[in-house]
Amino acid sequence: MSDITYIRNHQGWSYLAAILDLGTKEIVGWSLSKTPDTELAMSALRNAIQRNNPITKNLLLHSDQGTQYTSNMFDVYCNKFKLIRSMSRKGNCWDNAVIERFFRNLKTERLNTLSFINHQAVVSEVESYIYFYNYKRLNSAIDYMTPNQKFNELRKCG
Repeated sequence: MSDITYIRNHQGWSYLAAILDLGTKEIVGWSLSKTPDTELAMSALRNAIQRNNPITKNLLLHSDQGTQYTSNMFDVYCNKFKLIRSMSRKGNCWDNAVIERFFRNLKTERLNTLSFINHQAVVSEVESYIYFYNYKRLNSAIDYMTPNQKFNELRKCG
């Protein structure tokens, strides 16, 4: 599941594209940029593939219908890895609720109380939170385990 959110800094905006594994709730890939373009979405997907080295054939990637995800460039990139694409229904925020919840947690638990001087300060704080979220933060949706603990549990079963 993938989506993009925005974060204010004193020089403008920073944009975070994140990819969340629905089974583990782990953020498996992300990218931050000063522009919310297709390259940002592709960079997050590239990060997920490089970090996790999954067998991408028939792997499902869900997103909303934002221009970044509906562009020809993103479609070609996904086809290169034989990813199956799924998109939210037009105007239905509930289809992307899990990644939206992650963004809410990121902002309410960490970012909303901070002020960022520039894009690099945002990058540093977001990456710190993603580490915390994946390895330290307990998640009620996965029986109060961390996403990394859930990943390890599923790996033992598979």
